Amino acid sequence: MKIVFIACSAKKLGKPAKAKNLYISPLFQLSWRYANRLKPDKVYILSAKHGLIKPDVIIRPYNVALNTMTTSLRKNWAGKVNKQMEQERINFVQDQVVFLAGKNYYQYLAPLFAKVQLPLSRLGIGRQLKYLKTHV
Repeated sequence: MKIVFIACSAKKLGKPAKAKNLYISPLFQLSWRYANRLKPDKVYILSAKHGLIKPDVIIRPYNVALNTMTTSLRKNWAGKVNKQMEQERINFVQDQVVFLAGKNYYQYLAPLFAKVQLPLSRLGIGRQLKYLKTHV
């Protein structure tokens, strides 16, 4: 199975919405379009507040960011996401996964997978946007 994980964004709608519509930053929107071009079996959003979210789940706007969390809090967050992945029956050995996210999102999760791609790793926001624009 091919699974894409997309990082949430700070820029959100001002009202509850489906997760795939709540995040309105250009980076999230391009990541969403790129993810769907990869023809994945599933797409999940990695939320700093909620952990692993299915795209059609309705959530409220929030103001939590992994970038401002301590290493310990990010490790705890990754542990929560790991448990959510297990509940979703994600196969860490067989599934092919793509992280469209910054290092704080994938740092403790990517090593859990045997087949992982990090196309945006080591790219600043500007270069991430450029990469995504050229691939959608």
